[in-house]
Amino acid sequence: MNLDGLPYAVAPMELADVPTVSQVERIVFTLPWSATAFDYELRHNRASEYVVLRYLPWLERPGVGRVLKHGLGKLLKRPGGDPSLLGYGGFWLASYEAHICTLAVRPEWRGRGLGELLLVSLVERALERGATVATLEVRASNSTGLNLYRKYRFRQVATRKHYYSDNGEDAVIMTTPSLVSAEYQEHLAALEDLLRHRLLAATQEA
Repeated sequence: MNLDGLPYAVAPMELADVPTVSQVERIVFTLPWSATAFDYELRHNRASEYVVLRYLPWLERPGVGRVLKHGLGKLLKRPGGDPSLLGYGGFWLASYEAHICTLAVRPEWRGRGLGELLLVSLVERALERGATVATLEVRASNSTGLNLYRKYRFRQVATRKHYYSDNGEDAVIMTTPSLVSAEYQEHLAALEDLLRHRLLAATQEA
């Protein structure tokens, strides 16, 4: 997706990102992955791909927190490591299937389309690596996630009963139609265009 003119960048996750990713992981999830797990994924799992989403003003000018509007500078003092890292996501590639294994955005940055931006980035990278379908599982109670995935034509194909060990909640298993079909490519392009306009509008209003 074209991010020109936007204050965001999506880049491959690096080992130096793991401490911050691990901190955000513990904030977002009740069953968080450990830093060791992310370290292993980056070092040893060639079938995996992980990305991070960064807020460029804070990356390029670390002291900008003193002059940010609307009190955003206060976010720099909150726990969670590098404040420029707003979210992350990843998938495992098995044959032609990309299984999205994680996607997270800092709670204070939700509702801005950034989770959608990460999802688009993962789908694009999956396509680049030869995937023709994407899959994932999501908590049955996660209505925000379910709505986002349905928007990108993930459909429910199964339910795993009592999948999550913290509360026994079911997991909804979802998959896309063919990512390489002309119909899906047209749908993806249209959604990317809408998302870009939304992000640009929010940037101009800030």
